[in-house]
Amino acid sequence: STATPNDFYDELMAAIPEIVSTEPVTKEGYAYLKDFEKVKGYDFNQGLDYEKLFDSYKNSGIQATSVGRGIEIINEMIKWRLSDEPIKEDEDEKLKDIEVRKNTRCTIFLGYSSNIMSSGMREILKYLCQHKMVDCIVTTAGGIEEDFIKCMSDFYVADFHIKGAELHEMYINRTGNMLVSNECYINFQRFFIPIIKECHDEQKEKGTFFTPSMLINRMGKAINNEDSVYYWCWKNDIPVFCPGFTDGALGDNLYLYNFKEKGFIVDVSADICKMDDIAVHAIKSGMILLGGGVSKHHICNANAFRGGADFAVYVNTAQEFD
Repeated sequence: STATPNDFYDELMAAIPEIVSTEPVTKEGYAYLKDFEKVKGYDFNQGLDYEKLFDSYKNSGIQATSVGRGIEIINEMIKWRLSDEPIKEDEDEKLKDIEVRKNTRCTIFLGYSSNIMSSGMREILKYLCQHKMVDCIVTTAGGIEEDFIKCMSDFYVADFHIKGAELHEMYINRTGNMLVSNECYINFQRFFIPIIKECHDEQKEKGTFFTPSMLINRMGKAINNEDSVYYWCWKNDIPVFCPGFTDGALGDNLYLYNFKEKGFIVDVSADICKMDDIAVHAIKSGMILLGGGVSKHHICNANAFRGGADFAVYVNTAQEFD
């Protein structure tokens, strides 16, 4: 037979009833698809090039595309300079100077929940603060205290399914699949309560009302340990805000301190003014939000006063529509 596979295919298509749809993509469909990138992953035959590997994520599909886009947006935050933008007629005279424009960068807000500090991600945070790669931090009470605790005590990798009741009898706490002994909190108590006393004395003698960010700064100085995230925040003048400051061990120690001395005031309102001012006066603003809750909302709320951030990357477990 001289029939070809194509001949058979044509005969087959002709035999299929019209009720069965076999239409290919329309001309409009082909035109529509041209607006999108083709799906293609990384070819390891070209060797391991991390920059190219991460760049390939955005064309890999599924969640890798979101990760790739997030990397792209963060790189845009890092690279942006005011000199990238044309000078506006009504712009501040100081900002029209070429050198000033070259050195004016995006203000990067970093927010994270306490599990980031509980885990080995802490060392990444330390690197970012050590090298002045972020401008403002917002976190939870656990995200503060656990940095200092880790300077004095160890956390251990265990299992999610160990029974909490059994651990409790041994004075051990479970954070996910990590174990934290009660001794960690005793060590933190010995470190933090003298700082409360020092600040309270200053309040009484000089009339200084400490904000959470001022207390965190004082703690970063006092720990004097290069393994600490907040040591580097103190060293590099990176403000750290904690709207839920009285939660966790921080609040526990403020409570215990009151059995001996009363009247220490932590001024939350001054911090919200300081935080919002950073956002409002940012020439360009970027948000990197790891986890949800108070740290995420606090940064978004501050940036709402400037009409929103210019860049934003969310990494959390919420549904995308949320």
